[in-house]
Amino acid sequence: MSIGHALLALLEAGPRHGYDLKRAYDTHLGADRPLHYGQVYSTLSRLLRNGLVEAVGTESGDGPDRKRYAITDAGITDVEAWLAAPEKPEIYLQNVLYAKVVLALLSGRDAQRVLDAQRAEHLKHMRELTKRKSDGDLVDQLICDHALFHLEADLRWLELTAARIDQLAEQVRTKPEGDT
Repeated sequence: MSIGHALLALLEAGPRHGYDLKRAYDTHLGADRPLHYGQVYSTLSRLLRNGLVEAVGTESGDGPDRKRYAITDAGITDVEAWLAAPEKPEIYLQNVLYAKVVLALLSGRDAQRVLDAQRAEHLKHMRELTKRKSDGDLVDQLICDHALFHLEADLRWLELTAARIDQLAEQVRTKPEGDT
């Protein structure tokens, strides 16, 4: 996700300090991956340089002076374009798990063990997400649903691959090198 676009969108509600932006981001978007303060301020500096935000005042407090930032018209236009543009679907044609299965087969190792270990890891994470979902608010429920649906798709792939492992082993072993 674009941190810059997220901060711009959060600024549409009104001017904020970097600390307030970090807190809002962490609350709404970064529960599992909170922003570092350095990310916030380096991103604000870039947005300021690019004319997407402006400093609208400085306040003194117990610590260093705090700048308040506001989104500019150019920033609003940028957020609108970003929100309107669909994300490219993540297509996993060359993922690590597939590579591990093929390399296990090529090296004479038990690829089924690779699949079983991964299945156990997926199920463990699904149990954790299901618990989090049942204990969480609507935001947590939606985030967990998204992750659970992806894990379910991975599990379907694991089962399909396990069912076809003998065919895959034969094809991998007999395919000439350099043949794509």
